[in-house]
Amino acid sequence: MADVRAAERVAGRPGAAGTPAAPRRARRITRTRLVEAAFLAPAVVYLALFFGYPVVKNVVMGFQEYGASTFYTGEAPWVGLDNYAAVLSSAVFDRALLNTVLFTAGSIAGQFVLGLAIAVFFRRRFPLSGFLRSLILLPWLIPMIAATAVWRWILDTDHGVLNRLLGLLPLVEVRPDWLTSTTLALVAVIGVNIWLGIPFNMTILYGGLQEIPDELYEAGALDGATGWRAFRHITWPVLRPVVTVVLVLGVVYTLKVLDVILGLTNGGPANSTQTIATLSYEVSFRQFDFGQGAALGNVLVLLSLAFAVVYLRMNRRAVDE
Repeated sequence: MADVRAAERVAGRPGAAGTPAAPRRARRITRTRLVEAAFLAPAVVYLALFFGYPVVKNVVMGFQEYGASTFYTGEAPWVGLDNYAAVLSSAVFDRALLNTVLFTAGSIAGQFVLGLAIAVFFRRRFPLSGFLRSLILLPWLIPMIAATAVWRWILDTDHGVLNRLLGLLPLVEVRPDWLTSTTLALVAVIGVNIWLGIPFNMTILYGGLQEIPDELYEAGALDGATGWRAFRHITWPVLRPVVTVVLVLGVVYTLKVLDVILGLTNGGPANSTQTIATLSYEVSFRQFDFGQGAALGNVLVLLSLAFAVVYLRMNRRAVDE
């Protein structure tokens, strides 16, 4: 009888199986999951409406004859791959693809190298370093339209500040046509985009440099790793994950740059600064062929995904080795 009573007392304690404690725990877990779902639902709805739907709609439009009349009739006949065949075989596409590659490669190289150099420079603490860093962020804060307007004035052939300064130099009589020459326009646009992208690269890389412990440099100095050796064997390996983020995001952002080119050259002269992004804009909103414009946009998305996948795999292989 004593054993039976002891068993009954144990069974009656809170938390034992079959007591009200188990349902309360289940209700608490359910309530926690409902709260988590409630916080997550707005983000999911936002992503579905403003990211998922536009992407799916653009992909579908790339296979439709979607023109200005579609907004009135609601009819968009299915044309399959005709839009892609039309844009890929156009006389401008080859030039736009080459310009896209040159513009992206030049911009990323200039932004990353200068941003990294500035970030390494500001890693050394000195008076007014914080103030100077804030000044470097100005190109990132200026509205794009205002920035391109100022640069159009700076690069103007006859009245631009740059050509006036060049005219003050001895033995310099030439006035380059920065924005109207078919050979210099793309170089000028790349230079302006580098100026705009340096703050982003510098900020992200500077944050990564701040996470590197000083003890690593002190230990490396004992083994003779100073200066360039310290950068090669300590800074660069530790900074590699941050570099991956900067380069991937930089390429994705640069491939779709539109406002800088439209504000400076509008894709000219003679399509010398025409990229796939500006060509998609022209086909969509000037020729009002939204189907072919969507096809060009999808080509741009595929280029971005291809670069991201290839670079991430190469970086992972380098880390494993």
